[in-house]
Amino acid sequence: MIKNQANTLYTAHVRSSDKAIQTVAEHLQEVAAITKKLAAKINVPEAGELIGLLHDFGKYSKSFQDYIQSGTGLIDSDSEDFVNAGALKGKIDHSTAGAQWVWQALSKYGKNGEGKLCGQILALCIASHHSGLIDCLTQDGINGFGKRMDKEDEKSNLSECKQNAGEIDADILEQARKLADKPLMLAMLKQISLLRQKEQHGQTISEAVKHFYIGFWTRFLFSCLIDADRINSADFEIPKNAAYRNKAVSWDIAINRLELFLTEQQVNNTPINAIRNTISDICKDRAQDAQGIYTLTVPTGGGKTYASLRYALHHAKIHGLERIIYIIPYTSIIEQNADAIRKVVEQEGDEYPWVLEHHSNLEPENQTWHSKLAAENWDAPIVLTTMVQFLETLFSGGTRGVRRLHQLANSVIIFDEIQTLPINCTHLFCNALNFLSAYTKTTAVLCTATQPLLDQLKAQEKGQLLIPKENELIADVRQLFDQLKRVEISNKTKAEGWSLDEIATLALSEYDGKGNCLVIVNTKAWAQALYMQCSKTVDADSLFHLSTNQCSAHRNELFHRMRERLDAKLPVLCFSTQLIEAGVDIDFSSVIRFLAGLDSIAQAAGRCNRNGRLETAIVHVVNPAKETIDQLIDIKVGRERTKRVFSEVDGKALLDPEVMALYFKYYFYERAEDMTYKLDAKIAGRDDSLLNLLSENSKNIGRNTPLDLKQSFMTAGNAFKAIDAPTYSVIVPYGQGKELIIELCGLAKKFEAARYYVCLKQAQKFSVNVFPNVWRKLLDQQAVIEIHPGEGVYCLDERYYSKEFGLSTEVVSKFDFLDL
Repeated sequence: MIKNQANTLYTAHVRSSDKAIQTVAEHLQEVAAITKKLAAKINVPEAGELIGLLHDFGKYSKSFQDYIQSGTGLIDSDSEDFVNAGALKGKIDHSTAGAQWVWQALSKYGKNGEGKLCGQILALCIASHHSGLIDCLTQDGINGFGKRMDKEDEKSNLSECKQNAGEIDADILEQARKLADKPLMLAMLKQISLLRQKEQHGQTISEAVKHFYIGFWTRFLFSCLIDADRINSADFEIPKNAAYRNKAVSWDIAINRLELFLTEQQVNNTPINAIRNTISDICKDRAQDAQGIYTLTVPTGGGKTYASLRYALHHAKIHGLERIIYIIPYTSIIEQNADAIRKVVEQEGDEYPWVLEHHSNLEPENQTWHSKLAAENWDAPIVLTTMVQFLETLFSGGTRGVRRLHQLANSVIIFDEIQTLPINCTHLFCNALNFLSAYTKTTAVLCTATQPLLDQLKAQEKGQLLIPKENELIADVRQLFDQLKRVEISNKTKAEGWSLDEIATLALSEYDGKGNCLVIVNTKAWAQALYMQCSKTVDADSLFHLSTNQCSAHRNELFHRMRERLDAKLPVLCFSTQLIEAGVDIDFSSVIRFLAGLDSIAQAAGRCNRNGRLETAIVHVVNPAKETIDQLIDIKVGRERTKRVFSEVDGKALLDPEVMALYFKYYFYERAEDMTYKLDAKIAGRDDSLLNLLSENSKNIGRNTPLDLKQSFMTAGNAFKAIDAPTYSVIVPYGQGKELIIELCGLAKKFEAARYYVCLKQAQKFSVNVFPNVWRKLLDQQAVIEIHPGEGVYCLDERYYSKEFGLSTEVVSKFDFLDL
């Protein structure tokens, strides 16, 4: 094999276990093949092949070779070529050379700058593959893309790389030349012209949305490159991994198992189960419909999990789709839903696991070599993840989340409790979902009892969901709600509000009279205060507290204990934040709900008389006299809109779909200005929004710069991360979490990628996400410890975790774990 000046191969990676070398040529060719396959999802396989072929072209430079060979021991420390690799980490540019090559090759084509548009898209992907998509226009109006393309040759090393590659890997350059020609440009322009169409489903598409689509199409192509690069790097490090990727899915197996399960369940054919079966049958019948965006409006307790799974499995089979993705609002119910689905579709002896859970931010934002090997890319038939993870995949900066974006293509996406979508992401979400539905063979189903009006937004030109009326899966929603009505709403709000003693007295009265009671509050402080107040009179076995300060393993144990006691008709009094509302399968005889949005009250009603065991049940709505919710804008505005609905509508009709539509009309009208993901002036430098940064960027002072794409991708991605809290995750020493922390500490010293990956997946259920202000307090207290410096995975000092309330910023228990 041909060698370079340092008497070694041109090296891309060195395997840690046996020091085997992956050459630059091998890496480029293999990444090109994977990216080509992935980019076929948007009908531009050759574009994917080209950016894969040139993404690491800069590794042909001597500066990079000296760096990697010195750092991996291929160059002796006494050699004149030896460098301090640690000091140079992240400082040698090996992404610009390939980007410049593509830009120079394609920008010359087209009378009207068509080649420049195509060249910019491809060069942008290559230039950004270590940093995340860069700003085409920086926030101060500078042409960031042009500056990168004009980077001095001595810094990008393009000429040197072309010479070195031409000498030993001429086939790389020849393949690139054949790809970077007019046919590639025409194939890309054909797809881009579709993004610029004037109408979708009979609705006019604004110029801003068209610009968003082209930027998002670029992000999708970028996703293909990032995942291909990470896959190839991981499989070189651990070759046996390749055998487990992209397993062919036989939906018939899962369908047969589900149909058998549903048949067996029909033995217990109570009136409510009969209605659930009818809903399930409707979903199966509608699965044969064309792909698109659908709604499934079913009252709480209507069996949405299995009905939506039935729809998704049959729909995936009929349309030849690759995966089913469930988007869940809270980590607290991912495991519940995952276990329910596993029980149906998985059996011992299966060649591969059907169900993947991904609900943690344990993957560090700034990826290291270790974390790249262990990162999750949603390669499974059925994936369950959180809305936070989904939105980060769509919009976050960096490279961690975006690698999963292409997996949303050729899929069925089930949004469980869609009304929990963050209000500031509304237009961004609608535009992204419209894109996926129209251009990537993606079907979406919005499931909830309280359907928001995402297809009836005030500012339609900014983007709203395009849902034909016939795409509601349930033909007569009102009749269904009448059939499943099990509770009444009792408005007990009063002008002066309720004191702590009064709310505790009401809770104890319901607990004593009904045998159990659930109290859902708006803040963690109220949940703790009521718990402590009632702990004076209620025995510890009957009293429960739930909040997101507890890891999901902790909460699931509490859910299990509560269900056991409720089934055995033993007393239960539970104080919880709103995490219990969406999708948690639990059945109380009485529920007290703090005043909030009407959708939250309706969801709370779904935890009351869920299985229709009582002839009638009441959800009591109370307003606390003192409540600190100024920072909780969604709750604050929702509460005010609910008051208005209370004043206009008979309380007995509060759960009707028509009343819910009225509530969302008021709520969305009030929040219309917030739906563009507005940015603080400190972040944007002016009054701006993520929607604008990712579309026309019309407020940027450099908007007249001659660029086809003017988006400030990196600024938008960083802003999304900065605002979209919680963004910090910490593993807590609860239960098995202690052992996992110890093992991760050991693995950090002697890295084993396969086991590290398994441990991180297991640690998801023992992690807690915290807001930035809480994170700062934990750091100040030295309550969090980085398991291995530079890896970005943290654990919590045991003294800061309470068995009653979970994570705390103060010492709450004795130290008997380990000294890290």
